[in-house]
This record gives sequence, structure tokens and C-alpha cells, in this order.
Amino acid sequence: MTSFIEEVIIDIHEKSLNVSELTFVLPSKRAGVFLKHELSKVFKSTFFAPEILSTETFVETLSNLQYINNTELIFEFYDVYLKVTPKENVEPFDQFYKWAQILLQDFNEIDRYLVAPQNIFDYLTAIKEIEHHHWSVDENQTDYIKNYLAFWKRLKQYYELLNDQLISKRKGYQGLVYREAVNNLEQFTIANQEKTFVFVGFNALNKAEETIIQELLQQDIAIIYWDLDQRFFKDSIHDAGMFIRQHKANWPYFRKNPINWLSNNYSKPKNIDIIGTPKNIGQVKYIGELLQRLKNEKNSLKNTAVVLGNESLLMPLLNSMPEDIGPINITMGLPLNAIPLASLFEKLFAIQKSTSKTLYYKDVITILSHQFIKPLLVDNDIDHADIIIDHIQNNNIANITAKGITELAPSKTELLELLFNNWNNNSRRGLSNCSKLIMSIKAFLDKDKSKQLLSLEYLYRFNEIFNTLGLMLTKHEHIESINTLHGLYRELIKNETLDFKGEPLQGLQIMGMLESRVLDFETVIIASVNEGVLPAGKSNNSFIPFDVKIENNLPTYKEKDAVYTYHFYRLLQRANTVFLVYNTEPDVLQGNEKSRFITQLEIDDTHNINHYIVSPKVPAIQQSLTQIKKTDAVLSRIKEIAEKGFSPSSLTNYIRNPIDFYKQKILGIKEFDDVEETVATNTLGTTIHNTLEDFYTPYIGKELTSKNVEAMKPKIHDTVLKHFKNEYKKGDTTKGKNLIIFEIAKRYVSNFLDLEIDALQQGNTIKIISVEEDNKVKIDIPELDFPVYLTGKVDRIDEFNGTTRIIDYKSGKVEASKVKISQWEDLTTDYDKYSKPFQILAYAYMLNSKKPFTAPVEAGIISFKNLGSGFLKFTENKNTLISQETLENYTVELRNLILEICNPNIEFIEKEV
Repeated sequence: MTSFIEEVIIDIHEKSLNVSELTFVLPSKRAGVFLKHELSKVFKSTFFAPEILSTETFVETLSNLQYINNTELIFEFYDVYLKVTPKENVEPFDQFYKWAQILLQDFNEIDRYLVAPQNIFDYLTAIKEIEHHHWSVDENQTDYIKNYLAFWKRLKQYYELLNDQLISKRKGYQGLVYREAVNNLEQFTIANQEKTFVFVGFNALNKAEETIIQELLQQDIAIIYWDLDQRFFKDSIHDAGMFIRQHKANWPYFRKNPINWLSNNYSKPKNIDIIGTPKNIGQVKYIGELLQRLKNEKNSLKNTAVVLGNESLLMPLLNSMPEDIGPINITMGLPLNAIPLASLFEKLFAIQKSTSKTLYYKDVITILSHQFIKPLLVDNDIDHADIIIDHIQNNNIANITAKGITELAPSKTELLELLFNNWNNNSRRGLSNCSKLIMSIKAFLDKDKSKQLLSLEYLYRFNEIFNTLGLMLTKHEHIESINTLHGLYRELIKNETLDFKGEPLQGLQIMGMLESRVLDFETVIIASVNEGVLPAGKSNNSFIPFDVKIENNLPTYKEKDAVYTYHFYRLLQRANTVFLVYNTEPDVLQGNEKSRFITQLEIDDTHNINHYIVSPKVPAIQQSLTQIKKTDAVLSRIKEIAEKGFSPSSLTNYIRNPIDFYKQKILGIKEFDDVEETVATNTLGTTIHNTLEDFYTPYIGKELTSKNVEAMKPKIHDTVLKHFKNEYKKGDTTKGKNLIIFEIAKRYVSNFLDLEIDALQQGNTIKIISVEEDNKVKIDIPELDFPVYLTGKVDRIDEFNGTTRIIDYKSGKVEASKVKISQWEDLTTDYDKYSKPFQILAYAYMLNSKKPFTAPVEAGIISFKNLGSGFLKFTENKNTLISQETLENYTVELRNLILEICNPNIEFIEKEV
């Protein structure tokens, strides 16, 4: 393969031009490295290297202005805005910042394309007045209408005053620099008659660039080399050749001079594979495997490039690389907002922008658990971060003060104050805290520099960012609020990168689409060949309407798509092997289906194209249910549990799934105890249970009267609140969902008391026998050589018209059908149907074991979500009384269940869910 740059150098050599006296102008700085390399290969004798400039550097030299960075430009614009805008209409900087970025982009386009400003701004003003004609002619215009129309009239003033102010400081944004370069063009050409400028590899040019290059060509002090294939030049509708066809047709220079030059490389045989793979991570994993295969086949990845359409895939790609990949050169730079340290400062800004006087526990835990913070909170093997997090979780603290955090770790007060003390919306204080935090992290990392080089590099770059912000703060008084500071911080880390160091002429090249300009590779892998990425598609970030852009020859999304089309096909021109990888899973909102470039290639039919859909290798895993053998240690633990007592809930847990019983009772594994932001169901249930216990305990052994129950009602609020505080600890029940749940708990208790009052007023008698009574009884199982007990707490036992009732409260909804049984054999096999009867019969069994029943006994459930159904009685084939026969049948099933649990030959076998 002969690269485009090599072809250019060979042509210059054949024309016997003095290379040392040439000035090469290239689309990017990166191409200059490759150009120097090709010069050394073609020219064998010693010579002075020519001057090699990027387009922007060349134009900057021509304009006598210096490029201003985007952040400084925003401040210059705000100064202009304050001068032009009436004081009553002035917006604070953080509001201005949001729309000023878009307007500056429009100013940039207007200047780059040398559009007369009045053509745009007068047109825009007129359009707005026409669009809102009824506003304009209304005699009683509101202030809003007046301000809206006045804003559009001021755009021209903003533009003119900003340009004057920048030129007076010899600075300019890109468009202004280009316009000034054109203004200086005549003087420049006179001063440089002895030079020859060589423009290499250009395609889409703005009006200013066109004017500059055409003038230098007309003055015979320039040569231009285009890189386009005949195939696209001759196709009048192919976007890849759109711009160069226009130049050929419109430039006077080409009426007398040939175009240098049109190659014929695209039609040469190529291996093109189009690979669809699910999700972005699937793309980079596939590329990693592909690179390994290519390296094994060729023993080298020289002349191979991975071009990322979506540059955010850089880090996942690097993590997917084979270990023996060899030299890699990365030209893109890693955006600082993709570095782990960015998430720390983002979270710090987020908590400072909050108007709350307390800190949300998840934000606190995120910061304390951050990889750059957690090690700083370890002191003499004591992890203060864990201590604070445990305290928050154990006490159910959803919101905490900064003081509350520092009190939990007094030895780390200074660091915790840096992290959590309020900046009081003071940008200077915020900057100072961030800088001090960076120095604290640095002091820790310095203890083991050799292992922390990358982290220190991250830290250094962020220190530079905050130093830059500090410099801005001293220069500009507009950075007053944390909102403004955060916006500037985001702008800086979005545009700043952590650059990689590599050898650009060796090994695998990883780059973005724009970095590939002028460069050629034998093997090209392009990722994210999806609509919305390649090409980027429509964008509306502009104050200038589409029709106004068309009228003034400003670029629209069509021209931007054509730029990507050119770069895409140019990469394919000289390549022998091409892999196009795309995401097969379109985004629901954005679309991002397979790129039109792929469809175009398939329809074009110039090359044989192989289309594959690949997916991760997912081995067929047989779903095997977990089985746990009962070792001596497990059997020993079962004996301990048996002696302590099986609870009805633990036995029904075994019925539901023996593995759950094994994990919770044998291994003692508890569910993760996170902060309970919204009152959980079990907390609600416990609160109701405890409230009713308080109400009914004084009446144990007594008959209730309606007055007794009426006297309980005024105490509902305070008693429920007391038990909520006991269970929910420091959780807030005064607002939101928690307030609703608190009111529900009160309503449940009140409705239950109303049910009792109604029953008593109808002439029924209710005598309270016990409330929340603990029970532990021995179960006679001769087959076992160790004692077995059943234990549990009965919510309430009473006598209702002489019938003893064993009552279990349920805060959830229970239907009458859930407390019925017809076949005793099903009791220990079907959890969903019979867990409720199993539990209430367990309570009946325990009470009968302590004192055999003599009076009629019923057992059942009161469901607070189904209070209308009253007392839901256990029913066996329509019989609601608990007889000795009932208990004997239950005892058989209970013993069999416990024997199964204790049997060393029966494993804990997981049930299918």
C-alpha cells in the first residue's frame, strides 16, 4: 500500500522542489509526524526539515491574533453583555452561561463563512417580529414581550462589541481569527512571494479557508493536493465527493489547472467484514478478540488502526485489549470527565448545590466509599469510613448533618470538614476546600509513589483545573455562586484531556474519526458505525434557523454528514482489510440503528462484503438446584436450633425453600441491612403490634367494655409515634411517603379499635387472656436423641362469648381462603396455600401443650388490610373449632417436618422458584 502522504512526497520529489523551503499545511498536527517520516524515506540526502503547520496554526499566523480558550471567551462575552443589556434585564452569570455557548457557536460560524453580520442579525430580528406579529403591533405589550423582542435586536450589538473588544486585546475565537486572516491576506501574500505553501488532504473548507487557499493558488505561491477517489468524484450524488466537486466547479483556479489528484484505490479488491454485536461493550470485547486474531496471523499490528466513532469507548476498549498486544499509540487523549477522580468532585458539587441543610445518606456513603477517599479514613487499622456508614445504617439515618459525621470520627475531623462542611454558596471557599482535598490525597499517595503513578497523574491534572479556576476567580468577579463554579469546572474537564504517550509510528493506532485525516492504514477497524454516531445526524444547537443558514450558505447537518461520509470512505480507499463494527441494539429514544454507510456499501456492490452478527459466548448452563449435605457441623447446628426452639416462621421458611432455611438459620446469613428511607412493611407491622400490646396489656384477665376501648383512641397518635421512633430510629416520618405510612398505621389501629367497639356494643363479651405471650414447649419425638422445642410469641389470646380465640395479627392482606385446609398431607408441602394455617396451629399446639384445652378454641388471623372480614378462623372441612383430633393431625405433620430437617440422610434441596 502506498499512502496518500507518500504519494504527495514522491510527487514533490519528482517536481524537484526544494523541500526545506516549503511550508506544509495539514488538517491536523498528527499528520505532520507521518509526513516527516515519509520525507525521511523518500529523500535520501540530508536536508533541513520544512515548516509543517496545522490549518489552525497557519491561519492564526496569518491573522496576527491569538486563539482565546472557550472559558475566557465566555467571560469576555459576559463583559460585553453587561455593557449592552439594560440593568433590569441582566441575567446572572450561571443563567447567561447556558445560552451564551450556543450564541458564540453561531458567531463562530458567521465569521468562518465570512457572512455579513447584518445579513444574519437583521434577518433574525425581522423573523422574530413576523413570527410574533400580534406581539409587535400590540399597544399594550407586556415587559416579557418587550424584553424578548429587544433581545433579538441586541444580538448585532453583542457581536460587534465582542469582536472589537477581542481585537483590541489581539485575541479571537476561531471564526474571528479566520475573518481577520482573510482581511490580512493581501499583505501576507506580498510578504511571502518567495515561499511555497503545500496544502495536503483537505476536503470541507469554510469560506475563509477557501478564500485564503484560492488567493495563494492564484498568486502561484501554493500547491494543493486533494485526496479523493475517482469513484466518488464522478458520482454526482455521493456525499464523499461533495465538497471537492464543488471546489472543482466553483474555484477559478481549476478552470486552467488540473486537480491534484484523483486516485483509483477504492475499486481495488478489499476484504470488508461488517459485524453487528449487541451493546457498546460487546463492540469493544469483539475488537479485543479481533486484534488478538490479527496479531496471531500477522505477528504485528503495524499499519492497523482502530477508529472509534464513539470516543467514550476508549477506556472499555483499553480494558478489553489482549495482554500481548504490543506497542499502542493512542491519539485521542482521555477526557478528564472519564477519570475516576471526576466522580468525586461531581458528587461534592452536587451536595453543595443542594438547598437542604442536611446531607442525604447515599451521597455521604458514595463519598466515603470513593477509592480516593476511603484509604484516607483508615487510621491504625480502624476504618472510620466503615464506622460512619455502619452508624448511618444501624440508626436508619436518611439525612445527616456535617457535624453529625465529624462527631463519629473525631480524629478525621479536618478531612471530613473538607468533604462535608457547607461552602455557603461561596465559590472561593469551594475552590479552597477542593484544593486542600487534592493536597490531602496527594500526601497519602506520596507514601507509595511507585504504585500510585497513574493516580498521581490524575491528581496533578485536576490540580491544574482548580488552579485555572482560581486564576479565573481572581480575574473575574462573576464567579460568585457554586452553580457558576460547577458549570466552569464541567466545561474545563469536558475539554481537557489526559494525554497518552506513545510512539506514533509503531504498533496499533487508536484514534477518533477526525484524527484519521490524511492517514492511511492497511487494516482498519471502525467502531460504532451507527446512525447518530457515524454520521452524527441532525443537531439544533443554534439560534439561526435552518432556512436562514441555507440563505447565507452556512453549513447545516447535511454538510456535517458529508464531512463524516468523506472521512469514512477515505479510510476505506487504500485499506486492504476493513472491519466495520456496529451496535445491533438501537437506543429506545435516540434510535442509533445500523449506519446508512453500511447500507450504502451493501447497495453499492463494489466489494464482496461479509455480514456477521456476533454475540457473547454464553455456555449452556444446566439449571441445577443447590443441594447441601448435612455434615456433622450442620447437624450440630440443627441440634442447637432445636434446643433453642424452632419458630413457626422458620419452619414455614423451610417449607418454602430449604435452602433459605439453611442460609438464614444454619449459616446465620442476614439480609443486607440498608437504610430504610421509606417505612418497610415489617416496620409497619411491628409498630402496629407494639401499639396494640401497649393498649391491651392493662386489661389482661379482664373483660373489655366499649369505654375501655374508646379510651384507647386518643392515645393512638402518641403511641404509634413512639413505636415508629423505636423501630425506624432516626428516620423521618414527618413528610413524604413516610408520613402517609404513619397515618396508615394510625388508621389501621383506629379501625381495629372500631371493630372491637362495634362487637362489644352488639352485646358480645371479650376477655383478654394474654397479649404477646412468649411460649416454648417441648415436642416429643422419640426418634431423636436430643430435645426439640417449639417457640413463638402469640399476638393475642382472648375469650369471645366463652370461646377461646388464638389471634395472629397480619399487617398485609389475608383472605379467608388462606386459613382453610382440607388435606393434612398438603400442610408441609404448599407454602403459598398453607403457611398461615401452619403458623396459627403451631400457636394452638404450644398453648395446648402447656395447658390442654377444655373450652372451645378457635385460631385465626386478623388482617389489617382486610378488617372488614373480621376474625379469619382456621377451618378444617368447614369446622372452625380446634379439637384434640385437629392437634393430633397437626402434630403428625409437625414431627415429620422436624424429622426431615434433622435427618442426616436428607439434604437441604433447593426448590424451583
